[in-house]
Amino acid sequence: MTGNRNWKIRGDKVFIQTYDRFPAAMVRGEGCRLWDADGREYLDFLSGIAVCSLGHSHPAVTEAICRQANTLMHVSNLFYTVPQIELAELLVAHSFADRVFMANSGAEANEAAIKLARIHSGADRYEVISLAGSFHGRTLATVAATGQPKFHEGFEPLPKGFVHAEFGDPAQLEGLISERTCAILCEPLQGESGVRPLDTSYLQAFRKLCDRHGLLLIFDEVQTGMGRTGSLFAYEQLGVIPDIMTVAKALGNGLPIGAMLTTEEIATSLSAGTHASTFGGNPVAAAAAVATMKLMLADDFLEGVRAKGNYLAGRLKDLAASYPDLATGVRGRGLLLGLVLTDKGISLGRTIVERLFDKGVLVNFAGNTVIRCIPPLVINESDIDEMVTKLNDVLKEI
Repeated sequence: MTGNRNWKIRGDKVFIQTYDRFPAAMVRGEGCRLWDADGREYLDFLSGIAVCSLGHSHPAVTEAICRQANTLMHVSNLFYTVPQIELAELLVAHSFADRVFMANSGAEANEAAIKLARIHSGADRYEVISLAGSFHGRTLATVAATGQPKFHEGFEPLPKGFVHAEFGDPAQLEGLISERTCAILCEPLQGESGVRPLDTSYLQAFRKLCDRHGLLLIFDEVQTGMGRTGSLFAYEQLGVIPDIMTVAKALGNGLPIGAMLTTEEIATSLSAGTHASTFGGNPVAAAAAVATMKLMLADDFLEGVRAKGNYLAGRLKDLAASYPDLATGVRGRGLLLGLVLTDKGISLGRTIVERLFDKGVLVNFAGNTVIRCIPPLVINESDIDEMVTKLNDVLKEI
């Protein structure tokens, strides 16, 4: 047997069971489509959780990976490499930042940001305030920064120095600031807790608090960055510039890479030996990221993301209006959108996702509140129509 069932049996014998997997082994991807070991086709509105934003096996990214792998796979960060420098130059040229640290993932980029905030602020200022509902990673420090108790359970005691503020209340957050506080950490839009955007006035309040109290403002753009919200980085739409920003996920369009960006003045707090990563900015991953960024920076690409995001939001709003007992509306930015469910809809959220899977569409149930749609940014309107039609069928059946 070489189909899904066989691979599931073999995988279940050897994996630590940290994932609640669908019964499918994906073997091929192209554009916005995936195929499993039984030859079944799926329309991907999950993108590897906001990773394959240019779709699967994009020819330009694939060519860059193959070319680099045939030239240089890895060398220690004791040396320079061309793809890593080119990537850092692109990130600096198209953001507020002056300096870049390369990592392998969003969690690692956030770890670097936390370490930078602490060392820059001094030994007595080490606390980071983050938000309830936030998600910043799975390492011990980033789990401690994550404002969702379900991720803390079983791993206590967590590292000290993390305080969680209520979502949407800047006055309450200011009350948590003390002589120990060094930074405020937030996502411009919370993805994992149910696609919850932080509005401009809320983020502007954070900026003012940081300026008033001498704190650093850290934006976790691991999910919102790289074009996902309709600009290269979400902060560009919000009129708020952070001191430190992290990116990952879609940066390499499927290859593991992350980055922490900051200003010249703040970056000087990290010197040789204070932080490192064996594989951070690996030449092959960096080459993929360079190709990805160049495609996203091409004329009309981000404008197209905004247009398709508006189209998808409109179609989802029509669905919500058609099924008011199951859905109340839509929230998000760009192509990071959630169909917000009613209490009845929430009770059926997992069922909706499973039935869409049966119909060949991949989405997920985020924050126990929304059906999250994060398709590749190269999605077209006919693919959106197909997904909405099948989601309508599922809601009608329910």
